[in-house]
Amino acid sequence: MIELRPFASLGHADHGWLDATHHFSFANYHDPARMGWGRIRVWNDDTIAAQSGFPPHPHSDMEIITFVRTGAISHRDSLGNVGRTAAGDVQVMSTGTGITHAEFNLEDATTTLFQIWILPDRTGEQPGWGQRAFPRGERAGRWEVVASGEPDRDDALPIRCDAQVVAATLSAGDSITYPADPSRHQYLVAPTGRVRVNGQLANPRDGVAITGEMAITVEALDDAVVVLVDSR
Repeated sequence: MIELRPFASLGHADHGWLDATHHFSFANYHDPARMGWGRIRVWNDDTIAAQSGFPPHPHSDMEIITFVRTGAISHRDSLGNVGRTAAGDVQVMSTGTGITHAEFNLEDATTTLFQIWILPDRTGEQPGWGQRAFPRGERAGRWEVVASGEPDRDDALPIRCDAQVVAATLSAGDSITYPADPSRHQYLVAPTGRVRVNGQLANPRDGVAITGEMAITVEALDDAVVVLVDSR
């Protein structure tokens, strides 16, 4: 089963400094048919103006993955972690028993990113944060695991759930296949470039909800970036 969710059908909120699109119910956007997919609870497509951002706010018992598309995001939290995650790179925050953090675009240009929240399998653990550079050239024409519940196996940032986040960069005319388990749920977004997903056309920033498939073949009609989350 493949369900296309066009970008124009998603939730949207323009706060001036933040232009946010919500693939699933979030904040003032509520759609009972879009409360999550598998273990995914939130997938936000955020555009953050220069020299602006989110003031300190708390989270608990959630795995929060930030995939930076352009620009950079700067992080500071109540554990004393400080870091800057640039375009193409990823940060993960396991919020556990509770953490307060702030995220700012301290750059002189707009930052765009995906923020993905996944429900953890283990709750009540100590919070943690980490980031890592993932050179874009290393995911050219292949899937690269950037966050995983089995980080040692996948050489990825750790998350506390049976899920993985993968990304690929494709040139126009290329195709790539993800070996799927039909009992699991996959959600795919191409932030740039038109793609076909098992033959179905998806425009940039559309959501593609998938389950029951043995394999997911992505064909790039344009140069494209693809992000996919696989969870139970």
